Order: sequence, then structure tokens, then C-alpha cells
Amino acid sequence: MNWRLLSIVASIIPIILMFVFTPVSLNDIFSVGVFPFLMSFIATMVKIFLQAIRFYYFVRKFIGDNVSSFWKIIYARLAGEFVTQTTPSYVGGELVRIAFLTKNNVPAGKAAWVTTMEIIADVFVGTILAFIAGFHALLTGAIFIGVLLILIALPTFCFWFFLLIYSSKKNIRLPSFSLKLSKKFISEEKALRGINSVNKALDDLCMMSRENFGSFKSVKIFSFGIGITLLAFFFHGLSFLVLTHSIDSDISLFVSFMATSSSTILGTLPVTIGGSGLTELGLWGYINHLTDFSQLGNIITDSQLNVIIAWRIASYHIPLIIMWIALMKLALGKSYSKPSSHSTLVIF
Repeated sequence: MNWRLLSIVASIIPIILMFVFTPVSLNDIFSVGVFPFLMSFIATMVKIFLQAIRFYYFVRKFIGDNVSSFWKIIYARLAGEFVTQTTPSYVGGELVRIAFLTKNNVPAGKAAWVTTMEIIADVFVGTILAFIAGFHALLTGAIFIGVLLILIALPTFCFWFFLLIYSSKKNIRLPSFSLKLSKKFISEEKALRGINSVNKALDDLCMMSRENFGSFKSVKIFSFGIGITLLAFFFHGLSFLVLTHSIDSDISLFVSFMATSSSTILGTLPVTIGGSGLTELGLWGYINHLTDFSQLGNIITDSQLNVIIAWRIASYHIPLIIMWIALMKLALGKSYSKPSSHSTLVIF
């Protein structure tokens, strides 16, 4: 079956599931007001667009100016974000971006390096904010939510920090049992070819890591990317703040910033699609100073639940449709590499 048809089916199913099984209604939107709801949606789209700008910036700085056009790179980032937001633990979007870059004649190792830098920027900013939120929660007596945030953020931060350091010293390879495991599903020839391709990409990735790790220029580029990421997280916090003020809540910008950071880190748990349920729980738990597990049942009757649901619709469900359109445009559209005497048409 054509892979394009599969991509359409695979991308539509999560949207249907979200709207069928998530308790959303027009009443949830109207309870906070149309204007605050739109402002929340706009703040979220600014966050998503900032992430796309960061991807474009990394591509231009780490690879060069010959990789596609501005808007095609932006579409690729939005398309990847759709996959990220419709899988458990926010994974998979990097594969879309790597595929897009390799289709535009970028070596797999360099493509993986750019997406890895994006992941590390998100992880670094996200976990640091989660640590701040966790320790702030502990200081205010919210023991349960504070400890939970720190316990989730710590292994994530340590894993990626170790991976970054290790890749700058040695090459990362697939484990030796990969071939034996792969042969259970595909032929030995295909398994060997696939493993060799992955190992080659990992070699290139580690080479890029060593070339850039000690470079002042690369540190400067990455630092700028961190700044964009932090600004994106700020707008994520703003997306909730504008809704809370619509009901005369006394939640401050800092608390809203920390609450959305809490929702993001809880959403990384590989339990639900796009962190559905976990993100709302993380947000509610932080603003209500969750002290122990027994209080979780209070969320059903909490007066702020409508605001949280409205925020989820504005910051997730509606942007998801826009990201899905970008995915379809990327999957069904035609992309051309930069004209040259030997240029060929590349379909993506």
C-alpha cells in the first residue's frame, strides 16, 4: 500500500480518538470566554512557530543554506510536531524531520544531529523548569506533586546529558543482539542492511558531536536555540494565564509558567497519547498544591476543571488540526532540491 495513504490514515485516527474519548464541549470553551480562548490558542501557536523557527535556525547554521526553503522547513517542523503530539512520551517527530532532511540530500548523521540538538534543547529547558517547579512546590508544602516532578525530570535529564557527553567521546552503536532480533521480523539481508545504515548514521552523529561539542560557534548556536526554547515555554505558560484571568483567578505568571512546565514533564510519561490526562493532572496538581495521592479524586469536582479543559482544547486539540494539515501538505506535496545541472525531482 502507498505510504502516503498509510500516513493519512495514521494521522487521522489519533485526532478522532482525542475528540471521542476526551470530555470536551462548547460549554468548556464558553465558560472562559471566546476572546481569552482565542488568546490562549494564539499564544500556543506562537510557541509552536518558535519551535519551527529554532529548527530552521539549526538547519541553516549546522547544515547550510542549500536545504529547501523557509516555509518547507517550517512545514516539516509542524508535521513532526503532529507526530510528537500524537504518540506516548512525545517521541517520533524527530523521524519526520530526519526523513525530510535526508530527502533534501542531507546526510543522515547531520540530519540526526540537528534533531538531537532540538531534543536536547527541549529536554534541558523542560527538565530545568520541572526542577524549579518541583522545588518550588516542595517549599509551598505540595509534597506529592513536588517529588513527582523531580523524580520524572531527573532520569530524563541524566540520560540525555550522558548521551551528549558519551557521543562526544565514543561512537554509539546498536547492541549486538539487534541483528538476531531483527531477523525474527525481516530477512537477514534486509536486517543487516538496516543495521548498517543506522550504525553509519550514528557514526556520523557522533562525529558531528565531536566536531561541534568544543566549538565556541556551536555553543553560541545552541545557546541561541536554548533562548528560543525558553521563550516558547514562556508562551506556553501565557496560554494558561490568559484563561485563568478570565475567571478572576489570582494565579500569577510565574505560577502559570511553572504549572504548564509541570504538565509538560508529566506528559512525557509513556502512558497516554500526547500525554492526554497526564498534562491536565500535572497542571491541576501544581496550581492546587497537591500534597498526597488521596487528593487526586478532587479534580472531578474542582471549579477550575473547565478552565483546564478549555486550555487543553486551545493548546492541544485545535493546534493539532493545523499540525495535521502541515503533515498532509508535507506528505502529499512535491519538494524540489535546489536547482542544479544534475538536480532531480524529490517527492516527499
